[in-house]
Amino acid sequence: MPGAYLAAIVASAAGVAALDARFRLALWRSPARTSVATAIGAAFLLVWDAAGIASGIFIKGGSDLLLGIDLAPHLPLEEPLFLLFLTYLALVVHAALLRGQGARARGDERDGRPSR
Repeated sequence: MPGAYLAAIVASAAGVAALDARFRLALWRSPARTSVATAIGAAFLLVWDAAGIASGIFIKGGSDLLLGIDLAPHLPLEEPLFLLFLTYLALVVHAALLRGQGARARGDERDGRPSR
């Protein structure tokens, strides 16, 4: 089913964005900083991928889940979008962990249980 991988990336990104919006963790807390960090992280990983492709370490296998559009040899369209998703996910998880540590340090009791 062509496009299934892209659909999975978009659906996953929408889920992470919904959590981000609900808890104001990254993009909804600081849009400019999150956008810049996501772009820089994805660009770094894309250069890493390009180096791996050039050295023959990374190759594109055959899959019916990809759209079949290549941006370069062994670089499907879905790869940069996945890297954007991956960096955004990392920022959201990092922000959630920091918030959790801050709440634990303050001794918040939002769920009725004392923090340890």
